[in-house]
Amino acid sequence: MAYSGDPILVEDLLFRPVHSLIDQALHSHMGATTTNGDGFGIGWYGEGSEPALFKSVEPAWNDRNLVEISRQIRTPLLFAHVRASTGSEVQRSNCHPFRHDNWLWMHNGEVHEFLRIKRDLAMAVDPSLYSSIEGTTDSEMLFFLALTFGLADDPFTAVARTVGFVEDVAARHGIENAVQATLATTDGESIWVFRYSTAQQTRSLFYSTEIEKVRALHPEVEVLRRYGDDTRFVVSEPLRDLEGLWNEVPESHAGIIHAGTDDFRPFHPIPPVRQTAGATRSEEASAR
Repeated sequence: MAYSGDPILVEDLLFRPVHSLIDQALHSHMGATTTNGDGFGIGWYGEGSEPALFKSVEPAWNDRNLVEISRQIRTPLLFAHVRASTGSEVQRSNCHPFRHDNWLWMHNGEVHEFLRIKRDLAMAVDPSLYSSIEGTTDSEMLFFLALTFGLADDPFTAVARTVGFVEDVAARHGIENAVQATLATTDGESIWVFRYSTAQQTRSLFYSTEIEKVRALHPEVEVLRRYGDDTRFVVSEPLRDLEGLWNEVPESHAGIIHAGTDDFRPFHPIPPVRQTAGATRSEEASAR
C-alpha cells in the first residue's frame, strides 16, 4: 500500500480500514497467497529527505511494536508491505520497502527462476551501488537495476529498461514468462506505479479516485471527511468496498501520482541494444 496526502496517523492507514493491510496479511482476496505472514515493513517520510524504515520478520498482525509506533507516527507519505516469501529467505533485509537515499521501492510478484539468472543481473548493477544491496530477493535486485538505469532521473524509462534487461537475460537462459510485477517507487514527493508481466496476466493494482469526487458520491461516509483533498492511495486490494473509490491500473500500464493528480500511460519494456558482429567490425573500420 502507498499513501500520499495530508499528514495522517499510520494507525489510520494500516489498522482502521475494513480490509486493511493487516487484514490482507491474514485474508488476502486477490493475492497469489491468502496469508502473507513472512514479515512486513513500512517506510515513511518525516524530518529530512531520507525516509525511515521499520521492518520485522514477525507476521504483521502479531507485532505489538507496529501497533505502538503506528499510534504516534504521522506522515504525508507512507509505503507499507506484507510479505509472502517466494523462495528467498525470511529475514529482515528481505522485507519491503527497500531504501536508497531518498527513494523507496516495493514489488509484488517475482522474477521467474531468479536464482538461475541472479549472477547475470547482479553483474549489471552499478559497482557504486552494489555494496548497498542488503538482502537476497529478486525485488531488491530490480530496485538496484532501476537505480543503475537512471531511476532518479526518469523512473518510467529506468523501470522499462530494467524489465527489458531482465526479460532479455531470462530469454538467453531459456526462461519463459520472466517478469511478474506490480511496482511502486517514490522519491518522497511523487509516486510511480507499474503493472506489467511478461505473460500479460499481472497481479491486481488499484489507485484511488480524487477524494473530492468520492465525497460527492458518498457524503454519508464520515471517514472521507478526515482526508485532505490531495489524498491518494495505491493498493493491491481495495481497502473497503465503496463505489467509485477505486480504479484498476490497466494491464501493462504505468503512472505517476502527485498532489492529488495522476497520469497513466502504456508501459513497454525497453530491451538492451545489441551490437551485431558485422556492425561492430564496421564501426572499427570507420574508426581506423
